[in-house]
Amino acid sequence: MKRSFAIAAVFSTCALIGAATITVATAALDYRPAPVAQLQGLDKITARISTFDVPVGQMAKFGTLQITVDACYRTPPEELPESAGFLKISDVHEDGRESRDELFSGWMFASSPGLSGLEHPVYDVWLKECLNPEDVNQTPQAQPAPDGN
Repeated sequence: MKRSFAIAAVFSTCALIGAATITVATAALDYRPAPVAQLQGLDKITARISTFDVPVGQMAKFGTLQITVDACYRTPPEELPESAGFLKISDVHEDGRESRDELFSGWMFASSPGLSGLEHPVYDVWLKECLNPEDVNQTPQAQPAPDGN
């Protein structure tokens, strides 16, 4: 009798934990596409931080870096704020040979910039937020990316 009660208790506990895990997992997948990625870049030589907006599917230049945003997603306002963007970052050398070295290709998360980041001796780039068009018009601190000159 005690053994069957213990087995029933274990199975019901596992069922509750499994149901909670499924609820958390489906809530975490509620990302919605956003058309603009707001990025920040740090020039380690001059110690300047620049904030710039890049529409999805377009390219921006920051110093010698060429940044392409392929996707940008954000959680709805009623959930914890999180943004995730898929970026491709290349280093474009302009010394006559015009070589492009791809430095980064992957997902960046606004809440965890160190999780998946760009490794470069001169520049750091991270995703700040994914924005909707009405959010872009309300951000006065957004500046165009410097051209590195």
